[in-house]
Amino acid sequence: MKGLFKSKPRTPPDIVRQTRDLLFYADRSVSIPDLRESKRQEKLSELSKNLRDLKLILYGSSDAEPVADACAQLTQEFFKGDTLRRLITSLQYLNLEARKDATQVVANLQRQQVNSRLIASDYLESNIDLLDFLVDGFENTDMALHYGTMFRECIRHQIVAKYVLDSQHMKKFFYYIQLPNFDIAADAAATFKELLTRHKSTVAEFLTKNEDWFFADYNSKLLESSNYITRRQAIKLLGDILLDRSNSAVMTKYVSSMDNLRILMNLLRESSKTIQIDAFHVFKLFVANQRKPSDIMNILVANKNKLLRLLADIKPDKEDESFETDKAQVVREIVSLGKP
Repeated sequence: MKGLFKSKPRTPPDIVRQTRDLLFYADRSVSIPDLRESKRQEKLSELSKNLRDLKLILYGSSDAEPVADACAQLTQEFFKGDTLRRLITSLQYLNLEARKDATQVVANLQRQQVNSRLIASDYLESNIDLLDFLVDGFENTDMALHYGTMFRECIRHQIVAKYVLDSQHMKKFFYYIQLPNFDIAADAAATFKELLTRHKSTVAEFLTKNEDWFFADYNSKLLESSNYITRRQAIKLLGDILLDRSNSAVMTKYVSSMDNLRILMNLLRESSKTIQIDAFHVFKLFVANQRKPSDIMNILVANKNKLLRLLADIKPDKEDESFETDKAQVVREIVSLGKP
């Protein structure tokens, strides 16, 4: 008789539905006013267990790989209801372990396909305000790293990345990258890089439309920052952007600016070898430009000897044949400047 009353195993959609219901208890201010605190904590404990179960289904365990059908069922149910929104907006009310599990669940769901379609992309397109919530989360010291991880996974979807690039949020990253909390600043820098490198055509369109204010801010707030790490990350990312073939039109305009050249020449004089070398990879684009404006040509000619001495001293720690080849070409170009 005992076996007749065994509880039926929960399916992935069951766990999602129960999770959605339990999230109601996360925020004390919106849950039942006269609910005892002990009862609320009991519900939150159930919620934490559900989040662990969801993570286990999506990621598998050391003993078993995730099952594709279970993942698809879970994903469909998750986006059928408003579970993603509830989970993201309630994250701050969960304990640390539950936050970590929830962050991993949200991140994984961005990659899950149902009938060969990333349904997370469709959901976020219809609920794009969730990206506003996640971006502003960088200002919440306790939650920033969780929101940052979720945000980076969401911008895997091109439609989402385009929304962020075209919004005022891009200007906020110049501030977030320089926050005093090192971990949050590094996370913001990683997110900024992802936004500017993942979706090539969307990034090229953004830079073409916004190059004036974007590079003015990039120069003054990042490349000329008093913070060494900010300068180092910024010059490396700038090289990645300008050397990408899809940004060739933007690169041509960038290397025609006297202000940009002045900043790059200053970075070549940095005491940091890493910054010097990354600055060289951008500086060589100014020298290689066959249609140099007259003011660019005049600066290069006037500083010809200084530049040659500077380049002679720039050497990577390890032998780098490609770098030496590039440097030799740049030196030849500079030597020939001003000659008939």
